[in-house]
Amino acid sequence: MNRACLFVCLTALLLAVRAGNAQSALDSLLNMRPHAWWGGMVVEVNSGDTLFARNAARSFMPASVTKLFTTAAALDQLGPDYRYVTRFYADGVQSGDTLAGNLLVRGAGDPSTGAPGPEWMDLFHAFADSLLALGIREVRGDLIGDDDIFDDIPLGADWSWEDLSYGYAAQISGLTFYDAVVDLHTHPTAPGDRGSLAIIPESGDYLKIDNQTLTRPPGQKLIEGHTRTPGSNRILVSSQVPVGRTDRETITVHNPTLYFVHALNAVLASRNIHVHGQLLDVDDLDMPPDYSGSRRIASHTSAPLSDLAAVVNKESHNLYAEHLLKTLGRERPAETEDDLEPGSAAMGVEAGMKTFSDAQINTGRLQLVDGSGLSRKNLVTPAMTIALLRYMALHPDSEVRDAFLASLAVGGQDGTLETRFPQGTPGYGRVHAKTGTLGNVSSLAGYLTPNHGPRLAFVIFANHFQGEHASIRTIQDSFIHQLLVLYP
Repeated sequence: MNRACLFVCLTALLLAVRAGNAQSALDSLLNMRPHAWWGGMVVEVNSGDTLFARNAARSFMPASVTKLFTTAAALDQLGPDYRYVTRFYADGVQSGDTLAGNLLVRGAGDPSTGAPGPEWMDLFHAFADSLLALGIREVRGDLIGDDDIFDDIPLGADWSWEDLSYGYAAQISGLTFYDAVVDLHTHPTAPGDRGSLAIIPESGDYLKIDNQTLTRPPGQKLIEGHTRTPGSNRILVSSQVPVGRTDRETITVHNPTLYFVHALNAVLASRNIHVHGQLLDVDDLDMPPDYSGSRRIASHTSAPLSDLAAVVNKESHNLYAEHLLKTLGRERPAETEDDLEPGSAAMGVEAGMKTFSDAQINTGRLQLVDGSGLSRKNLVTPAMTIALLRYMALHPDSEVRDAFLASLAVGGQDGTLETRFPQGTPGYGRVHAKTGTLGNVSSLAGYLTPNHGPRLAFVIFANHFQGEHASIRTIQDSFIHQLLVLYP
């Protein structure tokens, strides 16, 4: 018994000395940028012992660390095996190869339909195959996209208007396609001449692209220029591209639901299936569709939520995060005094409060307004973030726990940490975390796996700094390296 007590006392003393050293050493690192507003916390996951704290109870803009809250609540309440099912219907009467009625696509809020990649057209070809299997080649009615699973608010609260043309601020819809963006590649031609544009995917007449690009001589600076007129799909490309370079940009589209419908119609036409009516958003109808009299002819089931959460956290995918938040608000609407709509971001936040409360977070001080972290109205504390990380690392459902941990980027290996903590540094393969970046905001939060000690949870917030983010990230990386020296 005496030896056991001595061992416990010596261990506690060592941890206390280490904690004191950690506080001093890590404070010194953060003080290298004294004009930044720093907040941070480090705890041992199992015991909850605090090894470092700085402004831990103060509120910070978390940027994309917000996604930890979104994915934690979604996995906790919906489960890692949750899947979206997008359904394809026909109404009316078929006579021979002609359908005297409409085609309808009923969205489920799946963010991954027609995702960029080599298989983005597979869903549309599968729908075409289903029509051809029924012998349908002529559709006398309309092709309708139904996005009513979500509300009709396409943007997050207080997103900056300067972001809205660019792919990371894509519009949110219950029916989406190709991440609700278009990829524009400007290739130079001859100096002084207009460049050539490659548009992926081909959008037919849905997008109006104004090519005002200019080819510059070799060796000159590439000057980017892309603008989408608000509320429209008119895109001005005015980049100046030197010979030998290519300008690549991802631009948002207006009304992802109609974007989906136009893309589907193009594939149907390529398969000799002709829609003679209009291409419509469900909001264009006087009355919502009555599916009770319609025939379901195809459906598409998404990858499991665990896979989608990994896209959110590893790649910091804003659109996926917003879809998960609204899905939570649709599937788990909370009772509230406010008149919140199921399928809205506000209801998603309210639903998420159950998870955050279970994590012992003071939800009265937690302010979240979107799922991705693009809004500067999101405010969390380092202590709240640590509480969430501990809750998910110790989650009673091992499948939820494993899915959350596996969703994080790994230092030096993948996602937004692929080029940080490279091989040969202490953090390689041992940092599992979420990054966050906005103007004057840089965040990093997640877990460290020491070789010999217990798992650590950490968070580092930097707000209100001026200048480049690179020096802030260098300090964050040094912070992690110092922790791994103190707790190998």
